[in-house]
Amino acid sequence: MLASMERDGIDPEILDIGTNLFLYFVYDYLPDPPVSPNAALSLPDASWMMPDGVDRISCLPDVVLRNIVSRLPAKDAARTAALASRWRPLWRSVPLTLVDSHLLPDCGVRGPLVIGGPSPRAVTAAVSRILAQHPGPFRCVHLTCSTMDEHRGEMARWLDILAAKGVQELIFVNRPWPIDLRLPTTLFSCASLTRLYLGVWRLPDTAAVPRRAAFPNLRELGLCFNVMEDRDLAFMLERSPALELLTITGSQTGVRLRLVSHSLRCVQLGHTYLEDIDVVDAPRLERLFQSTTCGAPTLRSSRIKIGKAPNLRVLGHLQPGEQELEISSTVAVAGTKVKIVPSVQILAMEVQFGVRDAVKKVPGFLRCFPNLHTLHVESRKDDEPTGKVNLKFWQEGVPIKCVLGMKKMFFYEFRGSRSEVAFLKFIAERARVLEKMVVVVASECLSSRDDVSAKLKPLTSAKWSSEACKLQLFKSPFKDPGAPVYSHQVASDFSFADPFDLVYYQELVSASIEVH
Repeated sequence: MLASMERDGIDPEILDIGTNLFLYFVYDYLPDPPVSPNAALSLPDASWMMPDGVDRISCLPDVVLRNIVSRLPAKDAARTAALASRWRPLWRSVPLTLVDSHLLPDCGVRGPLVIGGPSPRAVTAAVSRILAQHPGPFRCVHLTCSTMDEHRGEMARWLDILAAKGVQELIFVNRPWPIDLRLPTTLFSCASLTRLYLGVWRLPDTAAVPRRAAFPNLRELGLCFNVMEDRDLAFMLERSPALELLTITGSQTGVRLRLVSHSLRCVQLGHTYLEDIDVVDAPRLERLFQSTTCGAPTLRSSRIKIGKAPNLRVLGHLQPGEQELEISSTVAVAGTKVKIVPSVQILAMEVQFGVRDAVKKVPGFLRCFPNLHTLHVESRKDDEPTGKVNLKFWQEGVPIKCVLGMKKMFFYEFRGSRSEVAFLKFIAERARVLEKMVVVVASECLSSRDDVSAKLKPLTSAKWSSEACKLQLFKSPFKDPGAPVYSHQVASDFSFADPFDLVYYQELVSASIEVH
């Protein structure tokens, strides 16, 4: 593939830069290893522990010593055998954590390897030795350093060994090129897996996978910049009956995502294009995210269809005008069946307020979610404005029920356009229980505080429906934001009630403004 692109006249140095950026996103989505070779000791000078020279640690029970060894990087765990005869058999009897970057001369301190650097053959050989010599099980294995195309034989043997020795967590990344190297079907033999992340591969040909192959214990699946077909993705989801967290980022091909799962709780789709997202039957699904990076807001699905998802609480970022939203399930309201998703309480949208057709789609989207508590709206910059809407558009339309019960409203990258002000004024005048409205002002609009006040005067002088509401203005820290701020770590962390409220804005334009 690289040779073909070079024949087409693409500068190899430019390819390296682009591919390094490409790999940066892959590594950013990978979970951190549970051990670190650079962890600081809590007590650097521990001589007080053995004032009489007696080795008291070796006197601890086997179960305690095994626990200690299992928390060490593989190289350090093996070295414990040199401490005393008491320790020699321990490292072979504990679940091992193997991170190949820890085997590099700098222990991976400088970060992921870059394209253009030599394949670390010594690391590849060390991985093969450790996998062969340790009887297992393997608690966690990160394999991200080897150029797999150069080591296809080792790659296949690794998967065979990991399947036989009960690997629990596997992070497996191919260092391109080629970026579409086919994964062996042996992967589906790793039935012990609870977490699996695959980066820069072509998914196995599922037509060749045995019918009984499955991931019965898999709870977290990450697919990063892979080549996959609709059937391959559907197969992996179907064979993962316990899956709770699904992350797809940077798919190399457009595919359709069809969610039929009684276990999934959170789905993240980042910097990827899925032709369709069809939530068919996902009774436990609580969070569904689409995010973009690198200022590429078009990399997302063209249609989202929501069927049976009675626990879906958090949804975003939707794009009225660029996406179709279809609700296929019906709910009885006052004896009438309507197509709504009553469970959604937190919604995030990106809106081009300078594009009239996009703004006109917003009310229809909002009406699908009558029980919203919190609304996040990112105002996208319009390259080619095609018209604006005024307050009359909002006032004369069919009532939007969710606005009445809304408690929090966040508006990002406010530029002071008439359409933006009209939308905010409509919320202020209709939201009866609104407690807080946060407006993050785009940096380009902060030439003076008086200018911001003038643009917001129609809002501050409006007759607010909620007397308890506070309006807060913050300065955006970004000069040219390409996409909404998003954290995939926070998104999948259920301890964060609102994963869109990242509070990345700190500088107040002014204190809370009285609006009555």
